[in-house]
Amino acid sequence: MTQKDLLLMTTPVRENVNIPYHDIGPTTSLPEISLVAGLHGDEINGTYILARLADFLRGIEAGEYPELKLKKRVLIVPAVNVLGINIRSRSWPFDKNDLNRMFPGSPHGETTQRIAYAVLEATKRSRYKIDLHSSSADFEELPQVRIYYPTEKEREGARRFGLTAIMERRPGPVFSTTLMNAWKVWPGESYLLTVGHAGNIQLYHCQEVFRALVTFLGRTGILEGVVLDEGEHGVFLFTRDHEQRVYAEQAGMFVSDSRVGRWVNKGQELGYIYDSFNGNVHTKVVAPATGLLTGIRRQPLLFEGDMLLRVCTKQPAA
Repeated sequence: MTQKDLLLMTTPVRENVNIPYHDIGPTTSLPEISLVAGLHGDEINGTYILARLADFLRGIEAGEYPELKLKKRVLIVPAVNVLGINIRSRSWPFDKNDLNRMFPGSPHGETTQRIAYAVLEATKRSRYKIDLHSSSADFEELPQVRIYYPTEKEREGARRFGLTAIMERRPGPVFSTTLMNAWKVWPGESYLLTVGHAGNIQLYHCQEVFRALVTFLGRTGILEGVVLDEGEHGVFLFTRDHEQRVYAEQAGMFVSDSRVGRWVNKGQELGYIYDSFNGNVHTKVVAPATGLLTGIRRQPLLFEGDMLLRVCTKQPAA
């Protein structure tokens, strides 16, 4: 394994700043797969997962796992927003720009544009391209594969991760400036993995996604010797037509111990909205339909109209 610098940047009054990445496996060809995380500095789950994956693949190269063999080249960028991560800032600290709104970038632009350009240039020719994100600090997402205006190959390919939920999304206006959109111009398959919520590490989610990435590497032939569980496991493709959401009808404190990834029944109690001053229950929050709980609010303080939870049904709404 070789550790390299994606980009080296000078700063006004401190040491130079670099964005390191891992180049693992045979170097006689372009990377077969590129994995990127940490475009947002407060999304720690993805950075942790990719750092652990790099360590695992390094161990394979060193012979620590004799039953496994890395057949193809892998490029891993665990943390793009290196300065943001240091101070837990979602944006690039100097100019407050969102790095995932800078693509395709420019080699002659300002700092965030140059970073975006360097990331795209390093990854765009890979056959498989994966971007890891978390939701906001307020809302927890079930580990899921997200696909945007996908090809049929991507719809089928998303199943190779083995995660329960595949979310097919219609991109909004800001999507045109993201890394995922910049990848779509190039041949190959592009996937976004959403993991938990920002601000800290949810280890149980990270372990699930780590296993999903190893499974993907095995099923694509990048990693040889992976023992794959080919049993019947539920993998569901959800669109917006499968979603039912619950919004707060009044302000207060939302409290819930419900875990994402549970199958719930219509009318099942999933949490409560309390009066923030008197402490009495304002509202019982119940499942709007029978389905998979794919997202739930973790910030208790809320205003009227805030989204509380999302349930995805097996069949689209009529």
